Amino acid sequence: MRYNFLNTSISNLYTKPSSKAEVSSQIIYGEKFKILSKKKSWVKIKTSYDNYVGFIKNNNFKKKFKPTKKVYNLKAIIYKKVKKKFLPTNQFLYFASGISVINKNKAFVQFEDNKWLRSKDLREITHFEKNYKKILRLFLNSKYKWGGKTADGIDCSALVQIYYYYNRTFFPRDSKDQAKYCRKKISKNFSEGDIVFWKGHVGICLNKHQFIHAYGPRKKSCNNANKIYYYVD
Repeated sequence: MRYNFLNTSISNLYTKPSSKAEVSSQIIYGEKFKILSKKKSWVKIKTSYDNYVGFIKNNNFKKKFKPTKKVYNLKAIIYKKVKKKFLPTNQFLYFASGISVINKNKAFVQFEDNKWLRSKDLREITHFEKNYKKILRLFLNSKYKWGGKTADGIDCSALVQIYYYYNRTFFPRDSKDQAKYCRKKISKNFSEGDIVFWKGHVGICLNKHQFIHAYGPRKKSCNNANKIYYYVD
């Protein structure tokens, strides 16, 4: 079974082959997947990173793709080159998206036909960010969105997973699977880096008194809905 790679900035992953179905997750530019089946304008896929299954709209996906850099910005503006000037478009690539550089021009790199990104928005594909706080804090003030995994909307389990995805290290998508995957801590005292779970929700400790999480209307444990924020005990 051949691999495919997403060639648009983002695509919703639906539970059924319908845009009216629930969005269970999203995939972003350059993400690798296998097509399990096709149904009219829809394809059922299985993502290679976390083995997540769902439906996306059929498209002429990339068949050959080897990313050399990845986005280190919440939303990296895509530019087009007109004569000798680089003009911003209304399109973006999202944090952790992988690209294949095909050309360079001073402060910009080209990844598709007349599509350019600023070099300062990128890191090498092999770059490993050890500081999880640095990544998670990028998403402060982002909206909560069930199934979302970008600055335009992200849910609790995606906020935790995005650190691992950026580093291209496996971590499950859903909080119930994350809880099973993580090693349980015997002590009841929280410390920096602990991933905390409760029914249907997850967050990460910044220290023994603070944690960061994506909170939405489906959660009833905290105030300040629809924002990612610090909760101080």
